[in-house]
Amino acid sequence: MKLDLHTLGPLVALVALVILGAVLNSAFLAPANITNVLARSAFIGLIAVGMTFVITAGGLDLSVGSMAAFLAGIAIIAMNAALPGLGSNWGTILLGMGVAVLGGIAAGYLNGALVTKARIEPFIVTLGTMGIFRSLVTWLADGGTLSLDYGLRTLYRPVYYGGIGWITWPIIVFAIVAVLGEWTMRHSRFGRHVEAIGSNDRVARYSAIDVNRMRLLTYVLLGVLVGLAVVLYVPRLGSASGSTGVLWELEAIAAVIIGGTALKGGRGRVWGTVVGVLILSLIDNILNLADLVSPYLNGAIQGVIIVLAVVLQREKRTVEER
Repeated sequence: MKLDLHTLGPLVALVALVILGAVLNSAFLAPANITNVLARSAFIGLIAVGMTFVITAGGLDLSVGSMAAFLAGIAIIAMNAALPGLGSNWGTILLGMGVAVLGGIAAGYLNGALVTKARIEPFIVTLGTMGIFRSLVTWLADGGTLSLDYGLRTLYRPVYYGGIGWITWPIIVFAIVAVLGEWTMRHSRFGRHVEAIGSNDRVARYSAIDVNRMRLLTYVLLGVLVGLAVVLYVPRLGSASGSTGVLWELEAIAAVIIGGTALKGGRGRVWGTVVGVLILSLIDNILNLADLVSPYLNGAIQGVIIVLAVVLQREKRTVEER
């Protein structure tokens, strides 16, 4: 059996990073550090799983970071507004969760409808909505920060910091979504149709696949997962502002590409996306622990990784064509 080095590459890189981190700093493998890395990667991980389906179908979404900021803002506003009537209890928190998820569905549908019904390029659509969502949350916060009521924040905190043993709820939710996402991509009709559309949407139409509906559903799925990420993110800081979610879209796209999903669509690997998310999180964690470079350069490092991943994909495609 011939080993596909392009497929195994992300796994090899992940193992190498774990070894490097352990060598550079003895605190790297401490349970507290591992839990922190996994919990913080869960937000990007959830979004990246949804992004895998969008990119596999030949789409793109640059608005997810701004969307997350906007959803966090309206969820906080909804909970604070409901506090006098409902009181400081889980009913109020569930209301905020519902606002975040339903808002994600609406935002995803908006992006998908503009792409499929208005026939505007995904890059242009999501570049526009990225600015819209970011401006809206900044306006709602009046240029400052939207903060959740202290009592609600205290009650809500276990959703991020609690869990089963050292495994917190964000890690558990991310793991469940990753497993379901991989199964959906590999074994469901939806996953097969998504890959077929990304490979050749004209052939997919001839095969009686409703291309526009499938593409719209990928954006709605991504919106749902952005909403779910917000549900888990809000109790961490209890606030939202115009700077919330900055560069999340870059991290999500980077994780998808690093994991082996084709940027032009047609081939998706949810398990690879999970590995990509962990690689980015470990790089960030190792740089912080070892104090090798300024944390302000993390975005530059992620950009370099994206470029290298695309170059490797192109080389692989060239070899396959030969």
